[in-house]
Amino acid sequence: MSKIVVQLVSLPSGRGLPLPSTSTSGAAGSDLVSAEDVSIQPGAIRAVATGIALAIPHGFEGQVRPRSGLALMHGITVLNAPGTIDSDYRGEVKIILINHGKGPFQITRGDRIAQLVIAPVTTALFERVDTLSESVRGTAGFGSTGLTTKPGD
Repeated sequence: MSKIVVQLVSLPSGRGLPLPSTSTSGAAGSDLVSAEDVSIQPGAIRAVATGIALAIPHGFEGQVRPRSGLALMHGITVLNAPGTIDSDYRGEVKIILINHGKGPFQITRGDRIAQLVIAPVTTALFERVDTLSESVRGTAGFGSTGLTTKPGD
């Protein structure tokens, strides 16, 4: 497993909170915690402060992902999953959470609310052409690979 250094500044709201870290040696994501107390009502969306700002190295991104336990037990997930933190962003990391549960969800400062995965980025150079190469799938989409029969059969 390779490691890179990501510089981190604790903002005033993040003082005293733990740094992002993995829970086990095999974990891909580092836990992000809330820097505020907040209640999210059913159906509501909230950008929750983490109290940190990052300098992710060029050529990498931060992927913000939901915590599976919060999703399963409470219906709390990252709305734009995975959210991207670009290497040139230096503002506070905030996690966009939505409550798909049936009741209000209370977050207390220091609660783990999301995971952060640092991943390499490959950028594409788009080339305009007149036609695309053929493929078995062709232009079929939106569930076409899950069909057991062809439409119209």
